[in-house]
Amino acid sequence: MVSNKSQRRREKNLREALRIKSKHKTYASNSHSLYVTGENTNRRIRTTMASNGDDEVIKLVEGPAGYVLEDVPHLSDYIHDLTTYPNPLQANPAYSVVRQYFVHEDDTVQEKIVVHMDSPRGTHFRRAGPRQKVYFKPADVRACIVTCGGLCPGLNTVIREIVCGLHFMYGVTEVIGVDCGFRGFYSKNTVSLTPKTVSDIHKRGGTILGTSRGGHDTSKIVDNIQDREINQVYIIGGDGTQKGANAIYKEIRRRGLKVAVAGIPKTIDNDIPVIDKSFGFDTAVEEAQRAINAAHVEATSVENGIGLVKLMGRYSGFIAMYATLASRDVDCCLIPESPFYLEGKGGLFEFIAKRLRENGHMVIVIAEGAGQDLVAESIEQQDASGNKLLKDVGLWMSLKIKEHFAKQSVMDITLKYIDPTYMIRAIPANASDNVYSTLLAQSAVHGAMAGYTGFVSGLVNGRHTYIPFNRITERQNKVVITDRMWARMLSSTNQPSFMNSP
Repeated sequence: MVSNKSQRRREKNLREALRIKSKHKTYASNSHSLYVTGENTNRRIRTTMASNGDDEVIKLVEGPAGYVLEDVPHLSDYIHDLTTYPNPLQANPAYSVVRQYFVHEDDTVQEKIVVHMDSPRGTHFRRAGPRQKVYFKPADVRACIVTCGGLCPGLNTVIREIVCGLHFMYGVTEVIGVDCGFRGFYSKNTVSLTPKTVSDIHKRGGTILGTSRGGHDTSKIVDNIQDREINQVYIIGGDGTQKGANAIYKEIRRRGLKVAVAGIPKTIDNDIPVIDKSFGFDTAVEEAQRAINAAHVEATSVENGIGLVKLMGRYSGFIAMYATLASRDVDCCLIPESPFYLEGKGGLFEFIAKRLRENGHMVIVIAEGAGQDLVAESIEQQDASGNKLLKDVGLWMSLKIKEHFAKQSVMDITLKYIDPTYMIRAIPANASDNVYSTLLAQSAVHGAMAGYTGFVSGLVNGRHTYIPFNRITERQNKVVITDRMWARMLSSTNQPSFMNSP
């Protein structure tokens, strides 16, 4: 007997799970109930397919105690009577010693791990990993890989591990790389990728396939996928790229093609929601230490020295915040999420003067998207990916600081400005990111072979999962300045919060 309170809780949780980009859109849903027999009990679950009127199909499974699974699409959702095959890993000697290697179909990962005693079980995602049955015969697989957007440490590792995972785990021999991003599908050549050709690419920065922004024409891309008889598409890129991947998936579904579309989310800024972090982020933070260390040396070597370092972070200041925490030599960290002001009591200039009087030197880290509201000339132009073109706030800030102290004539300063932006993103992945990129790539391969589509592989609460495209494109992940991590950073630098402007 289910209490009315529990029923209301489940219904509330289901409504929360149906988060769509615009609250003004209407939804058509089709629900049905089914019984799943477990070892000891029968449990009733409800599967809901909801559409937001924009060809966005959201697949939900509702279970007892407020359990909601935000499931990913499967080829069998729109293609019936698909043939399944035994997973080749069953005969792979490398995995013969692994107990329970195949992921159970009921395995899910909870989105929010911290709950209260009376909290509902909440939203879950399908756990990533190999299944006992696959929906592609390895000999029939023709896969392609494409990288889009900006560079990021680990891109080549992901490419390598998709190729090697398909080949060594599943026996797939036909994998091609698409040149220079989405437009490469219809305007560039492709390259054959084999374990031999990708054997050492993880030691290099950048991407061997090339990359670009924009160039997305859904119809042309899917036409090319059909013409080349590609049936697995692996798309590596950030939120804009994954929006394009979602459009490709929806067009493939509309045409009824047996093509799995899998995304591997990439952003050096770590601004993709839901996932714990994006690959390449650890490497970027580690490399940023070199620039901060150099700024610290320069600042401490002269009287009233200031080292100013600009780091990447267009809309999210994660690199700046984590690099500051890791360094412990930074006196002030400025990010897009936390407004600041220059003049007056409690402003940045006052804090700089105070710190110089106390220590005789200072190191400032600023994210590229910080302080854009203070820059005199605003730019409304956008790049090919739709990102707003920003002013060089680092150079602007260095000039403003010099001008201020020159006018005050109170103390002479020496300021050194360091911009390591492209050094940070162009290097090979470190050991941590190499392992992480490997697991993300293998998870994507397992998912595609198992017939899942329209998903990205990502780490949620330390577990690899399959996440629907709409969840990682609906918003950007940002530093929460009312959270403990930002408080830890403020405690590390002893800087003011700049919350109260004059």
